[in-house]
Amino acid sequence: MSTLKKLQSYAGNRKALFPVSMALSAASALSGLLPYVLIWLIIRELFEAGGGTAGSNGEGGQRIVLLAWWAVGAAVGNVVIYFAALMSSHLAAFRVESNIRREAMRKIVAMPLGFFDSHTGGRIRKIIDDNASTTHSFLAHQLPDLAATALVPVAVIALIFAFDWRLGIACLVPIAIALTLMSFSMGKKGRKFMHSYMNSLEEMNTEAVEYVRGIPVVKVFQQTIFSFKNFHRSIMDYRRMVVQYCKMWEKPMSAYTVVINGFVFFLAPVAILLTGYTGNVASVLLNFFLFVLITPVFSGCVMKSMYLSQAMDQAGQAMERLENLTSYQTLKVHKRAKPVNGYDIRFDRVSFTYPDTTKKALDDVSFHVPQGKTVALVGASGSGKTTVARLVARFWEAGEGRVLAGGVDVNEINPAELMQSVSFVFQSTRLFKATLLENIRYAKPDATPEEVDRAVNMAQCRDIIDRQPLGLNARIGAEGTYLSGGEQQRILLARAMLKNAPIVILDEATAFADPESEHLIYKAFAALSEGKTTLMIAHRLTSITHADNVLVLDSGRIAESGTHEELIHQNGLYLKMWNEYRQSVRWTLRKEGSHA
Repeated sequence: MSTLKKLQSYAGNRKALFPVSMALSAASALSGLLPYVLIWLIIRELFEAGGGTAGSNGEGGQRIVLLAWWAVGAAVGNVVIYFAALMSSHLAAFRVESNIRREAMRKIVAMPLGFFDSHTGGRIRKIIDDNASTTHSFLAHQLPDLAATALVPVAVIALIFAFDWRLGIACLVPIAIALTLMSFSMGKKGRKFMHSYMNSLEEMNTEAVEYVRGIPVVKVFQQTIFSFKNFHRSIMDYRRMVVQYCKMWEKPMSAYTVVINGFVFFLAPVAILLTGYTGNVASVLLNFFLFVLITPVFSGCVMKSMYLSQAMDQAGQAMERLENLTSYQTLKVHKRAKPVNGYDIRFDRVSFTYPDTTKKALDDVSFHVPQGKTVALVGASGSGKTTVARLVARFWEAGEGRVLAGGVDVNEINPAELMQSVSFVFQSTRLFKATLLENIRYAKPDATPEEVDRAVNMAQCRDIIDRQPLGLNARIGAEGTYLSGGEQQRILLARAMLKNAPIVILDEATAFADPESEHLIYKAFAALSEGKTTLMIAHRLTSITHADNVLVLDSGRIAESGTHEELIHQNGLYLKMWNEYRQSVRWTLRKEGSHA
């Protein structure tokens, strides 16, 4: 019932359709019993006519025709009422499904951006899309049968016991056996299987998405078999689990199928004994025909109850998975959000540990980036540079200490206002499969053509636009054009230029650029960061020699700080990094046997 309450909360103004659909389904099920009773009455009329007790044949024939038409009308009415029940349940189920998707995406959008580092796109899509569809199937198809499944057996039992309680007991024997077998299959093992089954589907979906995304890298390094290993493993794990479960069901389900469809094998011996005991062959045969006609309704109810129980478990697990995904801690919006009054950045004894880890990514870090100045972060991989950049924009929230923008704790600034104040350029390019114009204007949808042209020129990507036959209307992707890593990075810089935010974060923005693009990107950096508060992360140390201050991070701590020239004269970690970088730049390839 808790699952039903959760689902009903998403139904909105269509909540009333659920009891309506259940009532209509129950009425349909009861009307579905009428044709069987009417057919039995027809058979009785034929028996009585054959015995000469039905009056004139004309009157008996008229009653038979009338009963036949009533049977047809009841059958048609059954279909019409059930169609109305399904129509009601589908209307409500579609509203629930759409609201679940909408609410889940609303919560996902509110997650800190760090959430997407630990949750792949394939897994998020699988949980939201497939589990919302699971709830729809349950509400639209199984839930309407709930009332019928409970009501019809009671009506049938009352009917058969009213005619002959001895044949009624014979009917209940296979029902009892079938329910026992069903309880075996729907017990703890069944629920455990459904949990494993849903986990397996999520894993396969995630591995499939990751495999498809990685195909270019796979083909370049000719690692097809190796790269397919995880996807293949998830498929084989799914196969192994399903095969084991099918084997567990093999004998119980075979016995269940035989028993639930074998009413006649229980009824016939009892009917034969009754004819000998009572001597009233006609009455026993009439009741026998009624029981043969109506007992299949029992098997239908048992099967529906089995599917209903299974669907209820699936819907419950679907809601649990959705809740687990969306229960991730969202960004807190301070009740009295403070405006951003300035654009300097300050870290005040900040420490941070990533979820599910114990080692601190940052440990007691303090520094200040004055407004309009450029501070560079350097250090080995894993030293905490990217973590610093992400904490500024609240990708994550600092575990200890404070991160301030304009003297205000970023946790006290409205997230939307904070994001409007910051422009990002990361090493991983994120271009949409849309036109170049749409990609650039994503930062400012209402930008004028003049503003777009200015951003394009400042980002040094006019040559990219001019090479396209359609110019800014050229599409990115399979239906349009492909850009190199450096070209994509310049388009992203144009997007950042158009946003024109007072705080700029550059995270390894030249990582995938060719030498020509790198030169143009550096020119764009200079234009982008002019007069803005800039936090710059780079491995290529020549790109940060102009910075107002350089922070050297080592294992989550600030080991050194100063300008490029000051750090060179400190003869410390930065000087070692600088010498290693200059040596790597001078590296050349030579043929075997030749001299350098």
